[in-house]
Amino acid sequence: MTPTRPVDDADANRDRGSGTVLAVAVGVVVLGGSIGLFVVDFGSATPEPVDFDETVSVGLTLEDELRLGDESEDIELPRMEVFYSQYPYVVGYYGVDSFVAAQREPTHERQFGFPAAAYVTDYADLDPGLTDDGLPRSDHDPGWIAPESAVYVVDSDARMPSGRTAILPFGDRDDARAFADEHGGRILGWDALLEADIELDDADTVRDRVRTQRVEADRVVESRSALRDRPVGAVVGENGTTVQDAIEAASPNTTVLVPEGIHEVEEPVEIDRPVTLRGEGDANIVGDGNSTVLVVRASRSAIVGVDVSGVGNGTPDAAVVDDHSHRLGDASHDSGDTVGDDYWDEDVEEDYATGDTAIAVETAQDVLIADLSIDTDAAGVILYDSPGVVVRNIAVVGRENYREGHMGLVAMRSPGVVEHSTFLGGLDGVYTHRAHGIVIRNNEIRGNRMGVHLMFTSDSLVSGNVVSGQEFTGIHVMTGPQRNAVVGNRISDTETALIVGGSNSYIADNVLTESYLGLRIDATASIIEGNVIADNRDGAETWAQLPTNRVTHNDFVDNERHVAVSSGRLRVWSHDGEGNYWEGAVGSTDGTVIQRPYTPTDPVDGRLHRVDGAGTLARAPAIDALAGFQGAVPGMRADEVIDTAPLCAPVNAEWFERTGRGDTEPICRSDGRLDELETRA
Repeated sequence: MTPTRPVDDADANRDRGSGTVLAVAVGVVVLGGSIGLFVVDFGSATPEPVDFDETVSVGLTLEDELRLGDESEDIELPRMEVFYSQYPYVVGYYGVDSFVAAQREPTHERQFGFPAAAYVTDYADLDPGLTDDGLPRSDHDPGWIAPESAVYVVDSDARMPSGRTAILPFGDRDDARAFADEHGGRILGWDALLEADIELDDADTVRDRVRTQRVEADRVVESRSALRDRPVGAVVGENGTTVQDAIEAASPNTTVLVPEGIHEVEEPVEIDRPVTLRGEGDANIVGDGNSTVLVVRASRSAIVGVDVSGVGNGTPDAAVVDDHSHRLGDASHDSGDTVGDDYWDEDVEEDYATGDTAIAVETAQDVLIADLSIDTDAAGVILYDSPGVVVRNIAVVGRENYREGHMGLVAMRSPGVVEHSTFLGGLDGVYTHRAHGIVIRNNEIRGNRMGVHLMFTSDSLVSGNVVSGQEFTGIHVMTGPQRNAVVGNRISDTETALIVGGSNSYIADNVLTESYLGLRIDATASIIEGNVIADNRDGAETWAQLPTNRVTHNDFVDNERHVAVSSGRLRVWSHDGEGNYWEGAVGSTDGTVIQRPYTPTDPVDGRLHRVDGAGTLARAPAIDALAGFQGAVPGMRADEVIDTAPLCAPVNAEWFERTGRGDTEPICRSDGRLDELETRA
C-alpha cells in the first residue's frame, strides 16, 4: 500500500478534550485466581493502570500470544484495559477495535456494568515501526493514556496477528501524523472512533466465509479427482513381481494398476514419483505387521481403490493417551517451529505423527487417497507437511480399545479435505495439528477417544459429520485457535458432545444429544446459533470468563439441566431482541418472543421443564417482577445466564417433527394472553 497523507477527522480537536469513560466505581475489587492477586481500592479516585498480564484479556488467541512472546522483534500491539462498575476483573482488550465493537452490543452494559475507567497504549515518542506482517514494533514499551486524551491512526498498514487492521493510539497528534505519513491511514478522535464503522466477524460475514470454504473445498476435490484417470503405465505382476517394482517401472503421471487379489509386501512401499496406485476389483496390499505399509513422498500422487492391512502396532504410549502428556524426546522431525515451548511441535510429532500407519504422506502436496478400506492396529493415515491432500470415501477400522490404537487420520500441518469417510475405533477419528484451513465434512466417526480433535488449528470447517460413542469428546476444538466453523454435525452418546475453544468461532446448526454434556463453551467472541441441544444431562456449560459470545436461536429441549455455569459474571444470551427456545419457558408472547426473561441457571426457571407446578410459581407476580428487575440491572446475577427475549417456538421445527415433538410449549400467540402449557401425549 502506498502511504497517503493522513486525514484529520473534523471533530478530532474537540474529541481530545472530551470523554465517555469518566465514571468512578466505589469499593474494593479483589482480583485473584488465574489472573494473579492484587487489590484495587477505587475510593473516590480513578484507578491506575495495571500490568496487562493481570487482566482478563480478549482479542488474541493463545497461539498468537505464545508466538508473540517468542518473537525476537519487539512487537507492541495496541491494547486497552477497562475497569467496569459491576465486573470484578479488569478486562484487557487486544486491539482498541475489540472494545469499540464490544461496547456497542446492547447486552454489554448489562453484563459488565458501566466503564469506570479505561486506558490505551500510547505510541507517542516511540517512533513505532512495522514488521513484514504489519505488526507494530518498538524498542520501548508504550505507556498508558486515557482513551479520550489520545488520537487514533486508523486504516493504516498496521495489522493485528489475525490480519485485521490495527488502530494505533497516540497521545501526541504530531507523532500520529508522522506515523500516518509513513504508513498510511487517517486520524480520528475518541468520540469519532466510537462512531466509526468497525465490525469484527459479523454473523453475515462468518456465514459467507463458511459458504466460501465449501465452494473452495469442492474445487480442491474436483482437482484431485483428476488424478484417477491417468493412463496405465505399469501393472503389478507384469512390470516386476512386486508393487514396488511396478512403481519404479512406471513413468510419471501414469497409473500403476494393482490387480485383484492379495499383494504381500515385506517393507514399506514408497511412491517417489507422481503416479496413481489404483486397485482393480478386490485388490489388497498387506504389510508384514511390523511397520508402515505405504509411504507417499511425491506430490500429485494418488492411492485409489486398494485396501490396506498388515500394519505394524507402533502407537503412542499410555501417558500420551490418558494424560495428554507430550514429553520432550528425540523428535523424529525438526519442525523449525518455536511457538511457545520450543519443543512442543517436536513432542507432538514424536507422539502422534510417528509410529506405524497404513498410509503415510510426507512432504507431498495435492495427493488423493480415495475409495479404500484400512484395517489397522495403529494409525490409518498420517499426513505430514502435506497441504492440499484429499481423503475421501475411505473406511478406517482401528482397535476397539482406543488405548491400544492410534488415530484414524492425522493431519500435521497438512490442510486439505477429509470427506465421506468412516473412522471406527482407535484413539481419535481425525486429529489435526496446525492444519489451518482444513475441511472435515460428511464423515461417520464412532467409538474413539475423541471424534474430531483440533489442536492449534484455525480457519477450519468441520461440517456434516455424524459422531457418536466417544469416550471423552465428540468434537474438541482446543489450544486457542481463531475462526473455526463447526456446522451441521450430529453428535450423540458421548461424555461431552462438543467443546469449542479459541475465539471468533462459528458454531451453528449442530444437533447435540444424549450425552453427559452437550456443549462446553470455552470460546470467546464467537457466534453460537441454530443448534439443537437435547436429551443431555447438562445441555450447555460456560467456561470462558468473559461473556463475549453471541448465543441465540438455539433449541434447548429435554436436558436434565439446560445450562451450567462454571465461573464468571452474568451472561446474556439474546441479541437484537431475540434469544433462544427453552423448553419450560413461560409467559405472554408477541408471536415471536416470550415477554418474560428466562434464566436457565435460576432454581425456579431451571426446573420449569421438569417439575409440575413450577410454571405456576414462575408466573407469580413477585417472581416475575424480580426476573424483570434482575434482567435490567447491570452486573446482577453473577455466575448465571439470562435470556431476555426467549423464543416462543423452536428454531429447528424439522428436527422436532422428525423426533415426534411437534407439539411444543408454549404455543406462540400474538394477542398478549398467557399461553397454556401443552405437550404431546
